[in-house]
Amino acid sequence: MHRRTFLASTLAAAALPQVLSAASAGYDPKPQEVAIKAAYQPGQLLVLPRSHYLYFVTAPSKAMRYGIGVGKAGLEFTGTATIAVKKEWPTWRPTDEMIERDPAAYKRFIGNTEAQPGGPGNPLGARALYLFENGRDTYFRIHGTTAPNTIGRSVSNGCIRMINEHVIDLYNRVPVGTVVTVL
Repeated sequence: MHRRTFLASTLAAAALPQVLSAASAGYDPKPQEVAIKAAYQPGQLLVLPRSHYLYFVTAPSKAMRYGIGVGKAGLEFTGTATIAVKKEWPTWRPTDEMIERDPAAYKRFIGNTEAQPGGPGNPLGARALYLFENGRDTYFRIHGTTAPNTIGRSVSNGCIRMINEHVIDLYNRVPVGTVVTVL
């Protein structure tokens, strides 16, 4: 084997995991009606991070399925929460943990209480649904994104991301008090 062949093969093998994403495996992020187990109640949200889908149960055994992006390994939320707050074009500030993990990325937020105003450039996108457990904010959100290419991937700091048009649709369908189960 020649050195050039070896290097090309090594680079191709290293790039393969990045090339093979949910999209290449038949992943479809567009909202669509699907069948779901009868155990889930209408009005409930079910999130399956490993498959990168969120389900809004619309009727017995029926749900709207949306493609999502989720948290990197170790940063994801699991369990049951309730949507306690809904906001259109929410403001955003990284959590202290985000700043600690990556101070270079969030340096403008160090030592102050500044928040980024809502709008098209805000990382939370067009809408945000705030997840609470036992009346306390989890700091996890279901929200829009300025990076639609991350849908179908595990790349966020823990929140559940959706394409802006899709999160607007979901926002209009679910009231405050909706139960969210993340498996």
